[in-house]
Amino acid sequence: MSAVASETVATSARPRASVSRAWLRALELTSPIAHKRERVLPAVVDELGLQLGDKPALLSDRECFTYLELARRARRYARWALAEGVAKGDVVGLLMPNRPEYLAIWLGVTRVGGVVALLNTNLAGQSLARSIEAASAKHLIVAAELAEALDTAMTHVAAPPRVSIHGGRRGIDEQIGGLAAAPLEVGELREITIDDRALLVFTSGSTGMPKAANVSHARVIQWALWFAGMMESQPSDRLYSCLPMYHSVGGVLAPGAMLAAGGSLVLREKFSASQFWSDVVRWDCTAFQYIGELCRYLLHRPHDPSETEHRLRLACGNGLAAGVWEAFQERFRIPQILEFYAATEGGLSLFNVQGKPGAIGHIPAYLAHRFAPAVVAFDSNRGEPMRNEHGFCVRCGVNEPGEALARLRSDPASAGSRFEGYTCAAETEKRILRNVFALGDTWVRTGDLMRQDEKGFFYFVDRIGDTFRWKGENVATTEVAQELCAFEGILHASVYGVAIPGAEGRAGMAAIVCEGALDLAALGRHLAKRLPGYARPLFLRLCSQAELTGTFKYAKTDLVRQGFDPSRCADPLYFHHPELRAYVALDEQLYDSILTGAIRL
Repeated sequence: MSAVASETVATSARPRASVSRAWLRALELTSPIAHKRERVLPAVVDELGLQLGDKPALLSDRECFTYLELARRARRYARWALAEGVAKGDVVGLLMPNRPEYLAIWLGVTRVGGVVALLNTNLAGQSLARSIEAASAKHLIVAAELAEALDTAMTHVAAPPRVSIHGGRRGIDEQIGGLAAAPLEVGELREITIDDRALLVFTSGSTGMPKAANVSHARVIQWALWFAGMMESQPSDRLYSCLPMYHSVGGVLAPGAMLAAGGSLVLREKFSASQFWSDVVRWDCTAFQYIGELCRYLLHRPHDPSETEHRLRLACGNGLAAGVWEAFQERFRIPQILEFYAATEGGLSLFNVQGKPGAIGHIPAYLAHRFAPAVVAFDSNRGEPMRNEHGFCVRCGVNEPGEALARLRSDPASAGSRFEGYTCAAETEKRILRNVFALGDTWVRTGDLMRQDEKGFFYFVDRIGDTFRWKGENVATTEVAQELCAFEGILHASVYGVAIPGAEGRAGMAAIVCEGALDLAALGRHLAKRLPGYARPLFLRLCSQAELTGTFKYAKTDLVRQGFDPSRCADPLYFHHPELRAYVALDEQLYDSILTGAIRL
């Protein structure tokens, strides 16, 4: 499919024939996976290196790899892993900003049986230490610019792994330069199949601390081929991605879909609203990957002449709100938007191929038996799906919100939706629901509330539990509360998300109980060392005592309802001012400035 000219925009529903073609193409590409058990993505990239040679594979301002260069670079990392004694199943943590080398590293290490844990580059201190320990990493590959962040974490790691620094003098990059780039020989290759674990990708999940989700080679290759089909990717495509590669979308789906189709992936280290469209035009991109927050930022930017000079045919991503969708598509002349919903740990994926604004997915009737989730009534007081008098869950009606459940499958033909859980067995068990509609059936909880309309389109409603989303990231309130309570003088902390007009997601707010006076400047420094920016509370509420429920949980309903409105809160409120970079007293005047957007968040 050639690139679509950008002079006109198809804002109407996508033609039925095109929708069917995308689904059938995805099924066609993924159906052989179960029968070719040794055909893992690293092996496919090795083959593509020979077939496509000097065709661009990964492009960036830092470095560029052709298909042959990527394959050769990955082989060197495979030999590094063998030389370092990385056994099959051993975990190698990867802490590195977006760049082509990132993909070469995990392709190479997983090619010989290593498991690569994709570590969040925003983390430091105890937060990073917890991720390293959750992954049980024996080795770490760390970019030189993140070595200082690693140092703050290593003192908190009980069994520190072996560390290799990438960049600088005598770095791992110099070390692998001396290793052979020729195809791996029979004696070097281990028996790796699609059932083996390839990656650990961290997710906050629906509640609690961040967890390491298992990702098998089956799901890696399924993601790559399925998205290549859904996007109708072609060798002529260039996909622009500025999403972090430690996430499944930025680090696996986007590169996998392009490589599987013989296209090219353009990488930027971080999202820049001011450079976005000039990048898309400069690199001659035909598609880009988004999250809803990214689109909202772009829509609120002043007009840029390059914003419609592109040859884009597609934008693919998740979280694009209905109120932003049409304005974004019309202003920037995006021919097609492909919205999807997926969980890193598996269980459920949905695709809105039709371009229905605000919908996260729709499943053709002939595939409903394989892919359709169940939306069941949810008991907000108990925090779990409701049960009827027979002990079974109750399906929701049309447009009635409920928790989405995915049928637990072991079908080799459905590897992409297979629930593989976490490194912690107890956390995996929490997500499984039994005897849902019949005795003995097993389903997976998504932790998300959804609704389905009369035409079968699914819509995201809200997240269940203590996790909320801000700046495109999931924030685990348990972790934030722990870091607050680690500060001297804070006795209790209840963390929750509050809505701000014009902003996607929810901003962090903490109701805290202190012993004596609180040093706000010191608290700010404390949080900056221990939490990434998106997880630090934007608002503080100083309470005289903590309100608890009958089960000794923090009562958040009234706190969330009152939000950060000074007229509704008797307690002192503080706001972390982005310009002053400090907590300041929140009064009515400052409150109005936040509501009207005079203060940019």
